[in-house]
Amino acid sequence: MKLLLDEHVTDALRAEFRRRAPEIRIWRVGQPGAPSIGTADPQILRWCEQHEFMLFTNNRKTMPRHLSDHLATGGHVPGILMPRAGATFGQVLDDLVLIAVAGHPDEFRDTITYVPLGC
Repeated sequence: MKLLLDEHVTDALRAEFRRRAPEIRIWRVGQPGAPSIGTADPQILRWCEQHEFMLFTNNRKTMPRHLSDHLATGGHVPGILMPRAGATFGQVLDDLVLIAVAGHPDEFRDTITYVPLGC
C-alpha cells in the first residue's frame, strides 16, 4: 500500500509514519514525483488513481464532492483517509500505520474513511 499526504498535512506525520513503517511508501504533495503544491483536488484524485496511492487529507469540506464527481466519470481511487474531528496526532498515526501495514488494498477503494477507525 502507498500513501499520499495532502499538502496541508504536517510533515511531522510523514516523518513519524516512516519511522514506524519504513517499508511503506509515503509521499507528500510537493515532493519530487508527487503532485506539486497547489494541484487541484480533482487532479490529485486522478494522480492517486494512476499511481495507486491512497490519499490522506484533512479536506472534509470539498473532498467528498470531488470524490463523487471522480467516481461519476468512471474514475476510482484506492481510498481517501481523513482524520476524525478531535482525533489526536497519535490516534491518527496509529491507524494510518495499521491500515498501511495490515489493510487489504481493496478494503478502502472508492470510499472516504475517517481515522481513527471505530470511533
